[in-house]
Amino acid sequence: MATRKSKVPDSQLGLPFDALAEPAAPVPEPDPTPAVQTPAAAAPEPPAELLAVGYEPPADTQLRAWEPAHWPVAPDWQPLVQRFFASATAQRLGRFVQSRLDAGAVVYPPLPLRALALTPLHAVRVVIIGQDPYHGPGQAEGLSFSVPPSQMLPPSLRNIFQEIARSRQQHPEYMPVDPDARAERGSLLRWARQGVLLLNSCLTVEQGQPNSHANQGWEALTASIVGAVAEAEQPVVFMLWGSHAQQRRQIIAESGGSKQHLVLMANHPSPLSALRPPTPFIGCNHFAKANRFLQSRGGELLRW
Repeated sequence: MATRKSKVPDSQLGLPFDALAEPAAPVPEPDPTPAVQTPAAAAPEPPAELLAVGYEPPADTQLRAWEPAHWPVAPDWQPLVQRFFASATAQRLGRFVQSRLDAGAVVYPPLPLRALALTPLHAVRVVIIGQDPYHGPGQAEGLSFSVPPSQMLPPSLRNIFQEIARSRQQHPEYMPVDPDARAERGSLLRWARQGVLLLNSCLTVEQGQPNSHANQGWEALTASIVGAVAEAEQPVVFMLWGSHAQQRRQIIAESGGSKQHLVLMANHPSPLSALRPPTPFIGCNHFAKANRFLQSRGGELLRW
């Protein structure tokens, strides 16, 4: 689909990126002692039933170097991504990430831009915004809330699946069953391939340290991504769970495209807030509401 010419000043969409970025924390001086890098760990070979449904195992489980040119993205995302990586904000971010890698930090995921590779801009139908990648070994796979099939379900993802099951019982007409869902367990690749952009606000994290790469520059890129989707002609559902994701609501409203989009807000699916009033996640019916909205505008139902 074609995109409209932006009605929003570049600074509101994350362009120029340098104006939007939060003040970066100082980059630590590199340790002169040679760091011992963790040997590359290939992901285990997935079961045959996963390969049968098209699951793609990652070649590695962690980021090895700051090499944005080697991170694939869909062609219609490339202009936006290239502008970001040419900016001073991205150069500072790159120096920070590489300095942490040189110091021996374990950084996830191996492909920070994987969401943009799996879900082209023209195909986006739903946006789900997370905070930063999972920080446990082997958990992060470059998609918000998603983990590889070999991993235990994190609590937030368990609540997401609980809400889908609850909503399917109440609204079966809008909640078709995905026959591949059981095989893929916690991996949401099937969502990404249907047009669900699973986007974290911060795209890298260090092992065992949540938010360790926050406010280093990624937020400028991801704000721009949200703005680009909001500018698109096709109707899109934005699911904003928790106050962090809801900070992006202003970008959507100011894009001029909010009239054709559906913005759904609720608490974060974390066990700490999923049942908390006034907008609990459990019972929000976001998945059924999204499908009803998309169907009313001529789209197919997503198979959650």
